[in-house]
Amino acid sequence: MKSFLKLTWIELKLQTREPVGLFFTLAFPVMLMVLFGTVFGNASDSLFNGFGQVDLSVPGYIGMIIGTIGMVSIPVTLSNYREQGVLRRYRATPLKSGSVLWSQVAVQVVMTAVGIALLLIVGTLFYDLRLPQGNVLIVPAILLGAFSFFALGFVLAGVLPTPRTAQAVGMALFYPMLFLSGAAMPRYMMPENLRQIAEMLPLTHVVILLEDLWFTGTWNLTSIAVIMIVLIFGLIISRYTFRWE
Repeated sequence: MKSFLKLTWIELKLQTREPVGLFFTLAFPVMLMVLFGTVFGNASDSLFNGFGQVDLSVPGYIGMIIGTIGMVSIPVTLSNYREQGVLRRYRATPLKSGSVLWSQVAVQVVMTAVGIALLLIVGTLFYDLRLPQGNVLIVPAILLGAFSFFALGFVLAGVLPTPRTAQAVGMALFYPMLFLSGAAMPRYMMPENLRQIAEMLPLTHVVILLEDLWFTGTWNLTSIAVIMIVLIFGLIISRYTFRWE
């Protein structure tokens, strides 16, 4: 356990030295909140059951953080480690192989938590953000969504040979999901045909799950099922595709 914690601490410090990753994980969602909060404000609206525009956007921004880490940060980091021989050297140490991968998961959970904390702090201080109706129930939902996308990230890290390829493919997969899922813009603003396409995307169901808990305190069982399927298949596929060198 001591070696695992030490490795996780080292990986966390390395993560903070990646300015691009930090920007899109921590700063970009907050910047979007400030931008749209400045334009639209967060006044209570009867059309949205008393919630404001900033309130409505926060579950989507949390989904954005999860998707960015899963589809971009994890694949790029691990493929870079493999290309530089870091993963191979880790395997030559007394550390168990699983500890190396679990340390990555732990680091990304911390980054997810920090990103969400920044959103909540800025939203509460400047826009009187209304906190989730589900209260602590939102935490396991966030973890479920995060782990499902982390599993997808390990799949991409296993099948994509270089960091550049991982970044290109990860972003090509992530950005359509970002704009169709409701993470970047509300789904009610989209035409019906786009909403139907969005229903097939895993990030959509992460956002729906968080929205339902945030605004009504209820679990969306369909979204839970979809996210669980993504998680299980991601774990199975990554087990057979992940390469250490």
